[in-house]
Amino acid sequence: MSRIVLFANTTWYLYNFRSALARAIREAGHEVVFVSPYDEYVKRLQERGDRWVRFELSRRGLNPFFEMATILRCARLYRVVQPDLVHHFTIKPVLYGSFAAGLVGIPRIVNSVTGLGYVSVAGGWRGRALRGVAGMLHRLALKGKRTRVIFQNQADFDMFVRLGLVRKDRSVVIPGSGVDVAKFHPTPEPPGKPVVVMASRMLWDKGVGELVEAARLLKHGGREARVLLVGAPDAGNPSSIPEGQLQTWSESGVVEWLGRREDMAVVYAGCHVAVLPSYYREGVPKTLIEAAAAGRPIVATDVPGCRDVVQDGVNGLLVPPHDPPALAAALERLLRDPELRRAMGARSREIAVEKFSDERIVGEILGVYGSLLPGQFPDGLERDHGSQDA
Repeated sequence: MSRIVLFANTTWYLYNFRSALARAIREAGHEVVFVSPYDEYVKRLQERGDRWVRFELSRRGLNPFFEMATILRCARLYRVVQPDLVHHFTIKPVLYGSFAAGLVGIPRIVNSVTGLGYVSVAGGWRGRALRGVAGMLHRLALKGKRTRVIFQNQADFDMFVRLGLVRKDRSVVIPGSGVDVAKFHPTPEPPGKPVVVMASRMLWDKGVGELVEAARLLKHGGREARVLLVGAPDAGNPSSIPEGQLQTWSESGVVEWLGRREDMAVVYAGCHVAVLPSYYREGVPKTLIEAAAAGRPIVATDVPGCRDVVQDGVNGLLVPPHDPPALAAALERLLRDPELRRAMGARSREIAVEKFSDERIVGEILGVYGSLLPGQFPDGLERDHGSQDA
């Protein structure tokens, strides 16, 4: 039996995005240890009997002395836990966890690049500096002989290979974190006024402001629709929208802010269109594959990650980022055409089942583990190294 660590920057992420993976690891006869900062989802892990180890880190911190201390704390944790394989998710765990694993001689490291987030869109000299430092750190962290790198979309894979940040033969594209296609399943559209849902962390970079403006344009144009914002601010992210701003928008009647919801299958069953106008480099947004599995058409921006789920004119519509009029026009097109919504929703479901099911995604991740732990998991790394042009 091997001990496998899953390390991310929030317990919320591990619980919501990696529970199916953890279950599959245990079913294969191995031990799972979750490592993350404390949040309200720790209790949920513990209630179902999962082993969790607390590790606090500053998601916004840039002080080099504090960050080095974080790496050393992680190395001490790894010495205590003694994992056979560590799997890191989100930027700081990928970087700091890899350095810590190298310090203590962890023999097998898997890093998931789940999107580049705020770093990819930060402006000015600060943004350029962050991207420069991030590139250097990724190059150091991702190229070890016993390291495997998982990308969620082809664009990120190609960029990292082109910049020399990863070895192509030790990297693979696995699209997203998977979706439970039984839990998220098609239902008939609800009666009444059409409902548009954006489910996301409430971040400026996710395009929330653009959606609010698009909702205003729809309302001024006489289009009757409810536009729902589902999700909470993220205080650890520089792009987090203040709660007061969300309440102000909601009180204006242009959009409705529902906060975080745990019953997203119910939310999607109650909507007509899903939307995500993000303008940073997503991995593959879980909210979009959930909406697709629920059989809903999607409007999203034409950026990496979003366009891996949405095929323009097939299961939804792609629009340029930072463009509220184009966003409003795409929503208007779907809101006025029930037949188009149903046709695109049906194709969304097919795409979700074919490409993004938990069974497929988790199986491919276990294949990466098998390339490092032969005989304990099936070795699936050789199946695909991304595009031949990378």
